[in-house]
Amino acid sequence: MSEPSPTGGETPPRPSRASLRTAVVWEVLRDALDRRVKATGTDSLDILDTGGGTGNFAVPAAELGHRVTVVDPSPNALFALERRAAEAGVAERVRGVQGDIHGLFDVVERGGYDAVLCHGVLEYVDDPAEGVRNAVEALRPAGALSLLAAGLGGAVLARALAGHFSEARQALSDPDGRWGTGDPVPRRFTAEQLTELVAQAGVEVGAVHGVRVFADLVPGVLVDTEPGALDALLKLEAAAAELPAFHSVATQLHVLGEKRG
Repeated sequence: MSEPSPTGGETPPRPSRASLRTAVVWEVLRDALDRRVKATGTDSLDILDTGGGTGNFAVPAAELGHRVTVVDPSPNALFALERRAAEAGVAERVRGVQGDIHGLFDVVERGGYDAVLCHGVLEYVDDPAEGVRNAVEALRPAGALSLLAAGLGGAVLARALAGHFSEARQALSDPDGRWGTGDPVPRRFTAEQLTELVAQAGVEVGAVHGVRVFADLVPGVLVDTEPGALDALLKLEAAAAELPAFHSVATQLHVLGEKRG
């Protein structure tokens, strides 16, 4: 619970380290949902979150009053989602279904959603193009697609700054953007690759954002101990997110688009 402020109101909650991973995307997504609400004339949207796991985006979306279906292959993640939704008081608006993006229409309907989230999925699937097509086919006409995937440039920069120069070079030349056999991420993308996948699937790209441009490079001790550092870093991330110059060094890339009518 927030503490009273000297002026009699409540002090806003302090940002957390976890918010560095979601803040930029959530702000963009919330604006997109608001636009869909106005366009559809309804207060409650139908949202599909593919690979939504424990509900980092699903639960906040449900708190806005939307109905969210989460498709994820992990039973443990879906159990955690159910508990998280219950704790937030939105259990009746969040539904978890076991499945994946390739078999999406075994568990959900085509063309049934006002917005589809595809976050942290394309890195791990066998066919990213098919994954994007399925996400788009789940959308109603003019529905919003939110796509988040690992960025190539951020990994190259991180390996180089850690002194692993050969691995950084390997990531640059590898077709999947991997720095070696020990790389835990099967595939990374450039902004151009992601926007091409989205455009080919029938989506008009509205915006591209770089996510975690600085957050993964700043020493954690600085963020945790320097007064105001975390809040300032969040503001810096937001300011740099839309600038194309920083897309090439972002840890993740976010593409927001609208299904062509």
